[in-house]
Amino acid sequence: MSALQAELIRQITRLGPITIAEYMNQCLYHPTLGYYTNAAPLGEAGDFITAPEVSQMFGEMLGLALAQNWLDQGAPTPFCLAELGAGSGQLMTDVLRATKGVTGFHKAMQLHICDISPSMMAKQRIELADFKPKWVSDVTELPAMPLFLLANEFFDCLPIRQFVRATTEWQEQLVAVEKDTLCFALKPAGLLGQELPKDAPIGAVVEICPAANAIMADVARQIAANGGCALVFDYGDWGSNGDSLQALRRHQKVEPLDHPGTSDLTAHVDFQALALAARPFAQTSAMIPQGLLLEQLGITARAQDLAANLRDQALTDHIAAHRRLTHPKEMGKLFKALAITPKGAALPPGFPHDT
Repeated sequence: MSALQAELIRQITRLGPITIAEYMNQCLYHPTLGYYTNAAPLGEAGDFITAPEVSQMFGEMLGLALAQNWLDQGAPTPFCLAELGAGSGQLMTDVLRATKGVTGFHKAMQLHICDISPSMMAKQRIELADFKPKWVSDVTELPAMPLFLLANEFFDCLPIRQFVRATTEWQEQLVAVEKDTLCFALKPAGLLGQELPKDAPIGAVVEICPAANAIMADVARQIAANGGCALVFDYGDWGSNGDSLQALRRHQKVEPLDHPGTSDLTAHVDFQALALAARPFAQTSAMIPQGLLLEQLGITARAQDLAANLRDQALTDHIAAHRRLTHPKEMGKLFKALAITPKGAALPPGFPHDT
């Protein structure tokens, strides 16, 4: 039994069941026992691999899209280039390499990283040392200037609350203790139940992520006030689509309650909720599948250029990486993208207008 598991059992036994959001918050962000405060989760030796680790092409496409939107908005100087949850720093490294030829972009930018993982921040300090980034723990700490922001697989690890139509009324899924073991339990949803669909069938599950909506609103406010653009990439869909809570450990799915503090907990992102949180302040694009967007940004042409200098296993791996990022049966359809810009401003290349 892990130290955090023992602590959670003691807490719940003494004070009663906790929401899934509280459970995720403790598992991921506990100051001494949490997953992101202790683990080095990325890469083959970690628990999962994200798109920047698959291929440099992902960051290159995103960087050029951001730079083009910066130009379309008049190349504001100075501006804040930021990333939420920057992982190993690989995505931002690829963005910066791709944009070094964009006249004035690097000179005008002030690089900021929003992260709380000590192990990941240590890697970022090495990877991004030449660009003198500043670290913040919350988007509200970013400077009041045009904001060009990336969030790749950031929103999926924010704590969710989960509701089940177990009877004619909605109930909230909780984490409880039975026989010294963590388990799920239900309780009446109370007032929040009034906001959930009244026509949902018995057994329906709805997830909400208040933290994601609040962060998205903060980003949209800053973009509305100062200009800029945010690109959000994550796995999920338009609306909440049932129970999506999952845990990954050593690249394998495990039960969410089995390894608190030593497995990654995530849930699918509700892009509709993110868009609704942003729209009072800024313009949002329509949601678009990652694969389609990358194709529209020119990833296949870039892949062909890189392939010309590769042979044997390196070429095989490169072709597989392109497929993994774009193919509908891999990341291409599961992962979606959304752009946020000031109302009336041009959207970044490849992003469709919301209808």
